Amino acid sequence: MKKTISALLTLFCIGVSCSSKVPSNDTKLSVSDKKATKETIILYKKMTQLAQKGILFGHQDDLAYGVNWKYEAGRSDVKDVTGDYPAVYGWDLAGLEKKSANNIDGIPFDKMRQFIKEAHARGGIITLSSHFDNPLTGKNAWDTTPKSLASALPGGESHEKFKSWLDEAAKYILTLKDENGKPIPMLYRPFHELTGNWFWWCKNNGSPEEFKILWKFTIDYLQKKGVHNLIYVYNTADFKTKEEFLEYYPGPNYADILSFDKYQHSDPTKDNSFIENCQRQFKIMDEVAKEQSKIMAFAETGYEAIPYDKWWTDTLMKAIGDYKISYILVWRNHGWQEKEQKMHYYAPYKGQLSEKDFVDFYNLDKILFEKEAAKENLYKK
Repeated sequence: MKKTISALLTLFCIGVSCSSKVPSNDTKLSVSDKKATKETIILYKKMTQLAQKGILFGHQDDLAYGVNWKYEAGRSDVKDVTGDYPAVYGWDLAGLEKKSANNIDGIPFDKMRQFIKEAHARGGIITLSSHFDNPLTGKNAWDTTPKSLASALPGGESHEKFKSWLDEAAKYILTLKDENGKPIPMLYRPFHELTGNWFWWCKNNGSPEEFKILWKFTIDYLQKKGVHNLIYVYNTADFKTKEEFLEYYPGPNYADILSFDKYQHSDPTKDNSFIENCQRQFKIMDEVAKEQSKIMAFAETGYEAIPYDKWWTDTLMKAIGDYKISYILVWRNHGWQEKEQKMHYYAPYKGQLSEKDFVDFYNLDKILFEKEAAKENLYKK
C-alpha cells in the first residue's frame, strides 16, 4: 500500500504543478564539480527525482554505537526499532587534521571507513561533516577567537596549516571506495550552521566575503587533490529572511544542496515555535531552491531524549509540512553523558517512549528508509 500510494502521488506531481516541486529539468541538474564522477552525478539526479516521492531518513553515527552498546556488527538503534536501517548515514571527519586514529566522536577512522562501505553497498547514502579544530589557536571547533576564519584564508597566518588539514581530509576521502574500487559518492557539508555564532567559521567571526573565499578555496583545493565524488551541502542555522540565508552563500557553482539545522528544545505540546520557525525557513529556502534549481535538506534536527511520545508523526512532520526536501538527519545516539549527567540520543531505541510513534513514522508513505532507497539503485542509471 505504501509503495502504491507513493507512486500515485508521484504521478500526480508529474501531471500537475505541485507547490514545492523540485526542478526536474535534467539540463539543470549537474553537480557543481565539473569533473564529478559518473556515479556522483547519477546520485544527485536520483536524489532530485526521489524528492518527489518522499524524504530519506538519516541518523548520525548510526552503525558505530547506540544507547548502551558499541561496535556490534550489523546493529543500529534505528534497525532495532523498525527492522530497517536509515537511508542516510552521517559521519564526521574531525580528527583527521590532527592525524588522530579516531574522529571527534571517538570512532576509529578505520572502522568508519568500513561502516561507510557497508552502508553504501546496501544502497544507503553517506553524508560527511567536519568539526575541524580552530586553525589559529589549535583549540576545538567551538573556539571563536576573533580572526580565526581570516587566518585560514590564502595569505593568512594559519593558511598552510589549514591546507595540510585539507590534505588529510582528501587522503581519507580518496580511500572511501566501493567493492569495484570506485570512489563512493557522498554528500559533504563543510562549515555547517554558518549563520550561528558557536564555531570558528560562523558569521560572527568573518565577513561574507571572507567566508565565501574560505568555502570556495576548500572546495577547489579538495578537487585539485583529486576528490570528485562529493555533492556539496550549504548549511545554515537560523535565518529570518531570504537575504540572510544568502548573505554568506558562495553561489550556485559551489553548492548542490541547500539546508539548515534546527533542533527542538522546548516542550512541543506547550510551544509551537519549532514548527513555526521550520515552516518559515523552509518557505524561504524553497524559493531559493526553485530559483537556483537546487534540492533541499533538513541536514540536522532532533529532540534530545525524545520526551514527547508523538514527536515524529506530530511535531516533526508538521515542521516539514508539504515541502519537498531530499533528506532529514537526526543526531547521534551517544547514550549516557557522564560530564553532563544526562542521556544524549535523538533516535529511539527499543523500549524508548517514542518507539511506537517512530514505527508509525517509518510507515508513512513519504518517509523513506534504506530498503526503499536501495530499490531506487541510487548509483546506477
